[in-house]
Amino acid sequence: MSNSSNIIAFQGVLGAYSHMACQAVKPEMDVLPCRSFEDMILAVQEGNAALAMVPVENSIAGRVADIHHLLPSSGLYINGEHFQRVNHHLLAPRGATLDDLVEVHSHAQGLAQCRERLRALGLQPVIHPDTAGAAKDIAALNDKKVGAIASALAGEIYDLDVLVASAEDAEHNTTRFLIMSRTDVTPKINGEPMITTMVFTVRSVPAALYKSLGGFATNGVNLTKLESYIRPGSHQNAQFYVDVEGHIDAPEMKLAMDELRFYCENGEVTILGTYPASPLRSNG
Repeated sequence: MSNSSNIIAFQGVLGAYSHMACQAVKPEMDVLPCRSFEDMILAVQEGNAALAMVPVENSIAGRVADIHHLLPSSGLYINGEHFQRVNHHLLAPRGATLDDLVEVHSHAQGLAQCRERLRALGLQPVIHPDTAGAAKDIAALNDKKVGAIASALAGEIYDLDVLVASAEDAEHNTTRFLIMSRTDVTPKINGEPMITTMVFTVRSVPAALYKSLGGFATNGVNLTKLESYIRPGSHQNAQFYVDVEGHIDAPEMKLAMDELRFYCENGEVTILGTYPASPLRSNG
C-alpha cells in the first residue's frame, strides 16, 4: 500500500485525461482513481491522498459542471494549475478495422468533439459516462463492431488498437486543472507570475458587483476569469468565482481586496489559493 503522501487522486478510471494530467504534473506519485468529484475531494480531506487533480474548464466544452459548488466548502487549497491537451483517439478491440465498426462509445463531450469525424465514417455515437470507462468497457466486450473515443493512454491500458489518432474536429482542445491539497502553500512574492483564485458573494445593493471589482481596475490588477453561479439552496444572491493575475500579498492586491470585501456579504471572501501561473497561459 502506497504512503498517502505519495498519492494524487483524480475523478475517473485509469486512462482518463485526468490520469494523464496526474502523470504530466506528478509522474513520481501513485494515482488514486475516484468514482466522483466528491470522492476525489474526500480522499484528500481524509488523508488518503496528498493531492487532487481537479478539472475546472475545457477550451471547447466550457466549465466543468458542479465542481465550482464543491471547491469553496472543500477546505482544500490550490497549489498550482495545469493545462492538459485533450487528444481523442478512435479505439477498437485488437484486429478490428474501420470497416468492422458500427458504433462508438464515449462521454457526450468526447462524442461531440469528434462529431464530424464520426459522421464522415458513418459511425453511430453512443453516450457513456466517461471516455476511459468506455474504453475499458469495449475492451471487456471485445466486439469488433464497437469502438470508443478515448485517450491513447486508455488504449494502452486496455490493450486496444488505435484506428484513428487525433480524431477530434477542432485543434487546441485543452482542459485546465487545479492541483489541490489540505495545505496552503502560498509561495513568497518572487517576481514570478502568480494567479489568485477566490469566491465571494456581494451584498444585495445596486451595482454591488461593479463597485466590488472597481478596486482591481483602479489598482491595475487584471481579472482573467469571472463566473457567476447560483449556490445550491439559494436563489437570490449569486456566488462569483474569480481568477486574478497577482499575489494575494502584493500591495495593489491588498488595496483591491479591501474594496472587494466592503461590498461582500459580511465582508467575506474565500481565497482558494495563490499559485504560480502556468507557462501555457502566455501561449494562448
